[in-house]
Amino acid sequence: MHKLLPALLLAAAAALPVHAALPVADSQGEPLPTLAPMLEQTVPAVVNIFTRTRVPVQQNPLLADPFFRRFFDAPQQPRERIAQSLGSGVVMDAAKGYVVTNHHVINGADEISVHLADGRTLQAELVGSDPETDVAVVKVAAEKLSALQLADSDQLRVGDFVVAIGNPFGLGQTVTSGIVSAVGRSGLGIEGYEDFIQTDASINPGNSGGALVNLRGELVGINTAILSQSGGNVGIGFAIPINMAKEIMAQLVEHGEVRRGVLGAQAQDLTPELAQAFDLNAQRGAVVTQVTAGSPADKAGLKSGDIITHLNGRPVRDATDVRNVIGLLRIGQNVEMQVMRNGKPRTLNAMVEQPRATTVNGDKLHPRFAGAIIGDIVEGMPFYGKIEGVVVLEAEPGSPAWRSGLRKGDVIVQANRQDVADLASLRKVVRPNSPLLLNVQRREGALFILLQ
Repeated sequence: MHKLLPALLLAAAAALPVHAALPVADSQGEPLPTLAPMLEQTVPAVVNIFTRTRVPVQQNPLLADPFFRRFFDAPQQPRERIAQSLGSGVVMDAAKGYVVTNHHVINGADEISVHLADGRTLQAELVGSDPETDVAVVKVAAEKLSALQLADSDQLRVGDFVVAIGNPFGLGQTVTSGIVSAVGRSGLGIEGYEDFIQTDASINPGNSGGALVNLRGELVGINTAILSQSGGNVGIGFAIPINMAKEIMAQLVEHGEVRRGVLGAQAQDLTPELAQAFDLNAQRGAVVTQVTAGSPADKAGLKSGDIITHLNGRPVRDATDVRNVIGLLRIGQNVEMQVMRNGKPRTLNAMVEQPRATTVNGDKLHPRFAGAIIGDIVEGMPFYGKIEGVVVLEAEPGSPAWRSGLRKGDVIVQANRQDVADLASLRKVVRPNSPLLLNVQRREGALFILLQ
């Protein structure tokens, strides 16, 4: 019996097809659907980005003493270490070599390398970046680059199929697919200006700055963040709409930074209760709560209680829409506002102006403020209209202000237990040769800092 087994196995093996393969057509002879032709055109325009950053190493005071090192034969401590990170980018202008990525991918980098799909690795220079939208532009000197066609991201709908292309975990070019789960996502606290496309296409660390494309291979967004407790993908990813990224890129290329104008008005969401109070049928819009005297909004005739329904022809869903639209306008650009006032529609026109920021060198206020630049919270800042105080615009490392605990982005809301609304009110409280107790808001937390 056992002697028959090899013969049976050989017979079974001979019966197997030698060239087995997946079918390329269905039972009717029709080709099976595939994304391969589209990806062959789009993948070359998505690049991998690698950065190197020199980070100072905190020195041990004992090992900094030459006598101590010589006595114990201790090695010289390195003064810095090299930190490496990775991400993705998208070629937006093949002729000029402009690549768009995320600000957090290249932030603080000393060296930026771009690895192309054809195997070339190029050194890149930073053109400019905008932390408020998390958009950055780098430039490479290369020929035969491929760029993506741009879609109109305002036309995206929930349920549209999309494909994410990037460099997750440094594995190299990777493609995942999904749908648009939501549009206009905001209030996440990820960036200063938020109008995200939400997708369930798998986005992981390393995908940041990569492409989100539609089934025509057109760029609809720049992948930027995920919502996850573990750090891995759980089907909730976010991309910056390409319409927003395109406007930011234009300013970064022209100025190296984003120069935002101001309208001079604050607004809140139109809730069903407010709509009823204003006797409106509209369920979406933004209610003007304050208009700054002499501002573009004031000159245009905008008044507190007006309901903004459209800006430059675009429907306004809430106060975030107002902030996003104004934040993308350049200084000197016109904005057409369609508003409801006392139940009647009106059209107003304003020209956004340069913010009138008031700043002061810290040492002019208090010796322990030296090395810091303090300024009023002005329109265009992420906490404008949300908190009263003054903001630390700069804090030089190693300066008295830094050693006291102040950091860039801190908002001083109280000084010596008195509320601070602006620089003028801070000046009234500060005594140059007296201790100063500050209540500081830092990101999502708060702390007290004593200057003495």
